[in-house]
Amino acid sequence: MILIVTYRQDYTADFLINKLNEQGKQFLRFNTEEVEKYSYASTSETAYSFYINGIKDFKGVWFRRLKLPDLDIEEPIASYLATEYEFLFSNFLRNIDSQRWMSTPDALHRAENKTIQLKLACNLGFQIPDTLITNQKAFVKEFAKKHEKCGVIIKPIFSGRMESVSDIQLIYTSEVDTFHLNAIHDYDLTPCIFQEKIHKEYELRVTVVGNDVFAARVNSQENEKTKIDWRKERLIFTPYALPKKLADICVQLTKKLDLSFGAIDLIKSTDGNYYFLEINPNGQWAWIEMDTGMLISEAIIKFLYGQ
Repeated sequence: MILIVTYRQDYTADFLINKLNEQGKQFLRFNTEEVEKYSYASTSETAYSFYINGIKDFKGVWFRRLKLPDLDIEEPIASYLATEYEFLFSNFLRNIDSQRWMSTPDALHRAENKTIQLKLACNLGFQIPDTLITNQKAFVKEFAKKHEKCGVIIKPIFSGRMESVSDIQLIYTSEVDTFHLNAIHDYDLTPCIFQEKIHKEYELRVTVVGNDVFAARVNSQENEKTKIDWRKERLIFTPYALPKKLADICVQLTKKLDLSFGAIDLIKSTDGNYYFLEINPNGQWAWIEMDTGMLISEAIIKFLYGQ
């Protein structure tokens, strides 16, 4: 029996669960926003391990996402209970008996730190674009001057996802243009990452599951809209033969971050080099499998069930 911690609209979880149903494997899906539909308990007699629906021991845990319950009550009680539920999940997730995780909440939290990613990737031998994080406008101007031949891009320091009740908006990676640099004193510098713009031949998404590596290529430079950020259009990914040395570094990076899964974004530059951009410790992958036929789902299943 494995536990899948997620929420109702997690289509990647749906994709894997369909595979589990086809294979007749046992699992418990825990939609966190519906926590009150489940029974849970933790007692001193069980050393504070949590039971959920009467089950305490899980062979594997796939931790996907957390979503708090919708509380149709007035403030300040709503805020109080939201915090209580948040810490309930924190207690719950850190006191589950399991042989293997994909991946632990603490590892995921640390791995989402972009500077930790870049530092570890650099130490392991990845090439990294020249990078700046600052609130000093003079530093930004100096950085842009240093890279005036290739240009500079700007991207969020975390996810760039903005959600409201009725809408979801994404902040994409963008090029910093001369107009904004010349008018930089008219703007506030909110948290963000500046990097030198790498001239791309194509881009890669490398999905690591344990020791398995699945590399896929996307020809982002063939579409004007996707030259800076391939997520702006739905592009087709194809299987890619990643050099073994690079594949090994991808596995090492994932392990250094205490992850059992990672979705790594790389650039193959026009001068023939590979550049590391970032690792998403809980990234999406189902569309990669559908495009390429690479059995990422099978690797995840084997890992979670210890096969």
